[in-house]
Parts: sequence; structure tokens; C-alpha cells
Amino acid sequence: MNIEGLDYNTHREQLILPEYGREVQKMVDHAVALPTKEQRQQCANTIIGIMERMFPQNRESMDYKQKLWDHLAIMSRFELDIDYPVDISKASHISEKPQPMAYPQQKNPVKHYGGMLFKLFEQLKDMPKGRERDELARLTANQMKRNLMQWSHGSSDDEKIASDIARFTDGAIQLDLDQFRFNVGSMKEPNEKRKKKR
Repeated sequence: MNIEGLDYNTHREQLILPEYGREVQKMVDHAVALPTKEQRQQCANTIIGIMERMFPQNRESMDYKQKLWDHLAIMSRFELDIDYPVDISKASHISEKPQPMAYPQQKNPVKHYGGMLFKLFEQLKDMPKGRERDELARLTANQMKRNLMQWSHGSSDDEKIASDIARFTDGAIQLDLDQFRFNVGSMKEPNEKRKKKR
């Protein structure tokens, strides 16, 4: 719908730094168009004063003046010919978007155990037999039980955990369920069991 006399922001030119608003951008455009350097300098100083009053909380940061002049240069598309009181050579880097970070793509065969447990499975495969491996196997098995109870994925019975740890360590860890005891005291009960007790 196009109504004569109405001017919508969606039809206007996109703002370079929207946080300062359209009126400040108009002032910057006006300053760029002024004929003499003296007029442009005076206008730029006035604009900086307005920008400073818009965000008084920024005065506490050490480089706030640098930021204001950098922002002025960016809004003028670096076309404002004045004597800047600070070095604005690095201002162009402010508006550059950072490169997207690579998200770690880790595919676990069983998602509810999580990546950390699969790293432990790999570590257990290569560890020599002894107390250190037995202790890590105990901690890993207890964490597996916690994960199963937390995410309620099927059964969290001991046989499943013994079977899973043997499978994911390529048979290196075989829990003897007649001897092995899970640290049940530190584990929270599943939500369903807690609700039934109330």
C-alpha cells in the first residue's frame, strides 16, 4: 500500500549505524556536503557532542572518544574531509563482520551419552590394565548410568551399561556385575519415580 505523504523507514536508505538513528545520519550527510573545511570541522564537533550525549554510559570506557570519531568516519563513508583528533585508520575494521566459527561436527552413535563419554571410551581402549584404568572405567560407568537416568532413554539397568561400555571400548572394558557396584547414592531418581512418591 502506498499512501502519498507517508514516508516509511522500510522505503528509506538503510542506516549505516542504526544505533544513532536517522537524524544523526542526516547531520553527518549534511556535514559531508558543507563547502569549507572549517564548517565541516565545526559541524563534526557538534555531531560528536550529540553522539556523546546519546550514550553517556560509554564515557567510562577509556577509548570512548576514539569510538565516537571512528563511528563518525564510518557513517560518513570516510568521505568527511576534516582534521580528525584521533587516528581513524582502523575504523573500517569495526564494521567488518567476523568470520563464522566452525561448529564441531561430532557424530556419536548414541547421543544421550554425549561426546565426553565417547572420548573416555577411546581413552579406555588404549589404557593398560591396572588401578588407573579400573578407576576411569568405574567413573565412566557411573556417568553412563546418570546420563541414562537423566535423559530417560530406555532402560538404565546395569546390564545395558555393561553391554554398552564393552561395545564402545571394543571389548576392552568388561564390567563384572557380580563385583561392580554403581554409586547410586549420588544419582538423582528419574522424574517419574519422584512424582509417584509425592
